[in-house]
Amino acid sequence: MSKVLVTGSSDGLGLRAAQRLVAAGHEVILHARNQSRARDAQAEAPKAQGVVIGDLASIAETRELADQANRLGPYDAVIHNAGVGERERRIETVDGLEHIFAINVLAPYLLTALLERPKRLVYLSSGLHRGGDAAMTDLQWKRRRWSGWQAYSDSKLFDAVLALAMARRWPAVLSNAVDPGWVATKMGGRGAPDDLDRGSETQVWLAVSQDRAAMVSGEYFYHKVRQDIHPAARDPTVQDRLLAVCEELTGTPMP
Repeated sequence: MSKVLVTGSSDGLGLRAAQRLVAAGHEVILHARNQSRARDAQAEAPKAQGVVIGDLASIAETRELADQANRLGPYDAVIHNAGVGERERRIETVDGLEHIFAINVLAPYLLTALLERPKRLVYLSSGLHRGGDAAMTDLQWKRRRWSGWQAYSDSKLFDAVLALAMARRWPAVLSNAVDPGWVATKMGGRGAPDDLDRGSETQVWLAVSQDRAAMVSGEYFYHKVRQDIHPAARDPTVQDRLLAVCEELTGTPMP
């Protein structure tokens, strides 16, 4: 039995992953953005061991979330599932940051840095990461004309970069990235062609399975099959640059 924290688990892929884990007998800690969504999550996964609350758009709330989670830990695995999609307009967070980057990239960085180190890390990326730009010259979209699609693609590339950076930095931890497919969640939309159940399968498998195929690190998966990844994700220079940018924005170094 494993103990797993799943971020963004009040609905969609995160909730389905949590339900899978609970059904298989694992201990699960849910995460929700606020009290209302926490009640929803607990109602949908009543056998979960607990729920932590915090808005990942806020650095301060993400820090508090990490404190809550550490009090309930340690964890065998953390699934960094939470995220927002490409249909978003440009919004600045309470910290003055572009919110897709803040939620999709900076929050998992900060949680990774602050949580007691688990045995496994799983970061949700996307097939759109292959269209991401690794340049990091205008992460806050203050000079470029806004494109939600590009901002999302960039963020999913950076999630893959983060996963592989941690695989290199923490060799004792299994750290991988997952493309869950285009599924019918609030983010994916009703017309999404992929299956929600299959979309939650790979991250659960990577988090808890003892299969040899799952006991790897520094890889990118789609439906439990290793896939090619954007070359930038494997570039140590890109990895170190992203970690440095996130450290500068949060004031928190990666251990």
